[in-house]
Amino acid sequence: MATNATVVSAMKPTMPWQPTRGDRARSVIRLLISALLTYGIVALTPLKGKLAYFFVFIALSTFITAVDKFRAGGKKAAQDSFVSALALTAGVIVFLPVASILFTTVSRGVKGFHKTLLTDTMAKASITDPISMGGILHAIVGTIMIVLLASIISVPLSIMTALYLTEIKGRASGFIQFLVQAMSGIPSIVAGIFIYAAILVNTALRGSAIIGALALAILMIPTVTRTSQEVLRLIPNDLREAGLALGATQWKTVATIVLPAARSGLVTAFILGVARIAGETAPLLFTIGAADTLNLNPINGANSALPYYTWRTLTGGTPESMQRAWTAILVLLIVVLALFITARSISRRRIS
Repeated sequence: MATNATVVSAMKPTMPWQPTRGDRARSVIRLLISALLTYGIVALTPLKGKLAYFFVFIALSTFITAVDKFRAGGKKAAQDSFVSALALTAGVIVFLPVASILFTTVSRGVKGFHKTLLTDTMAKASITDPISMGGILHAIVGTIMIVLLASIISVPLSIMTALYLTEIKGRASGFIQFLVQAMSGIPSIVAGIFIYAAILVNTALRGSAIIGALALAILMIPTVTRTSQEVLRLIPNDLREAGLALGATQWKTVATIVLPAARSGLVTAFILGVARIAGETAPLLFTIGAADTLNLNPINGANSALPYYTWRTLTGGTPESMQRAWTAILVLLIVVLALFITARSISRRRIS
């Protein structure tokens, strides 16, 4: 008995879904053959460039892998390999533009960094001056101010609307759902023109950060609302029924059970909303005014933002102004990333 127990304990569990050393070696050989054939085909045919190498290599590696799998495991193995290769190719094709955008933005934007970039404004410099003059402090502060104000306006409205549509389901839910879907297709410039015509033309108010935030809030509300709806629908009904069975009212069940359970998803909805508005330029052209100085008052006085600053420097047409635009785009990405990390860190904290 002791001998049998020793033998059984020494046996390792088999995991056929994991590749063996032989499978890894065959994969390397297939990749090498595909790479050599790709180089030969591109060299001997009119196909040229990086895209030619990429697509020819993908096609050859998919075909060679499917043939090898067919020889080793039959038709089912070949079909599985072919579909897996198509899925991987689709993922790579989707990732390539993102990687290209990030690489281009970082490589070009870094060249415009200097000592006073983040601590100075454009009050005493022009966009055509040398890169070492001026900075974008006013645009950074304006962007953070406008995004935060738009979030303060839109996130509570969006979450309350999503709760009405998913939890209460009142008589007006169909009409409100239609409005939310219709707002999702509104062009960003229409939101800017609406705020300009409704507020700036008909009141004594002038362009400022709060006016720009109102325009961006119009664009943020449908994104946060629809995402929050999907998140709330994922919460099991058993949790709601358990709260009601214990004697809690509907609003208390939603406030103490549903919302805490959906907190991480609601933060994701907020992040998607910020991503929707962070780079919008058209609404800001009509609403924030044009300021080259730092303005910490969100209610009074013209302000600036990184998207507006980027648009303005791009229209300069000089190498210096173009470099300022690339640097502003890079800083905008960093600011948005910082907001995302902050939101994620807050969502992961335990509720006391």
